[in-house]
Amino acid sequence: MTLVSDRSELRSIVYRTKGRQHGPITRLVSPSDVGELIKPFVFLDRARIPHSDRPMFGLHPHSGIATMTVVLDGAMWYEDTTGKMGQIQAGGLEWMKAGAGVWHDGGALPGAVLRVFQLWVALPASQELASPESQYVEPTQVPREGPVRVVLGSHGSAHSAIGSPAGINYFHVRLRDKERWHYLPPDGHNVAWLAVDEGRLQGAESIDTGELAIFDDSGRSIDVQAEGEASFVIGTAIKHPHPLVLGYYSVHTSEEALQRGEDEIKRIGLRLRSDGRLA
Repeated sequence: MTLVSDRSELRSIVYRTKGRQHGPITRLVSPSDVGELIKPFVFLDRARIPHSDRPMFGLHPHSGIATMTVVLDGAMWYEDTTGKMGQIQAGGLEWMKAGAGVWHDGGALPGAVLRVFQLWVALPASQELASPESQYVEPTQVPREGPVRVVLGSHGSAHSAIGSPAGINYFHVRLRDKERWHYLPPDGHNVAWLAVDEGRLQGAESIDTGELAIFDDSGRSIDVQAEGEASFVIGTAIKHPHPLVLGYYSVHTSEEALQRGEDEIKRIGLRLRSDGRLA
């Protein structure tokens, strides 16, 4: 591992935020604000959800995106209209590629407080209206490269089992106190950001617990050192080339695609209502 001591060789931080907190959820990125800066990463929540007998959200729809939930601690249940349901333990992953339209639900199981990062990825035009697909990855099946758990994309010899669009890397990294990590994103990854769940990072600048930092588009490396035990997620990508056309739960590349996605969401919703699944 090569460590960089000259800060001029590192990507600089161009934007930082601690988001907006709503109860147990902190919204760090929305498609209408920070998502424009880091697309295809268009939404990021950091959540701490205690178990409750009441559903957190209830069945709700998406289209045009994929959602990626990284379970950091606790455990959650899930179900979706592709017919899948089950549980995800700490360290597991939930990938829901909504495409043309899907409904899903989930919540915290009894035990430790559920801690997650939930990310939305804007799909390329060729995939935004494809049939929905879901993948659920057990903790032991998440590939690793050193301190890096490869959620999407690849790092070194580790390749994610999830069929995400090309040109996207998304990792969960844990560092011991004083441990350093150096990362040079692939060529063309002009989008780069990280969000700290635990601990504090020192790099080109310090990044605190609960903070999201966006890096410049220079193509240079990212080099951080942990202060205390640190846990964070980091995303890099080739920037999404399309405008973000927004619905309430959807992100598409055009008004026409958005309308088709919303039509499919409505069709599934009518079926759920007729089955007594929705009020």
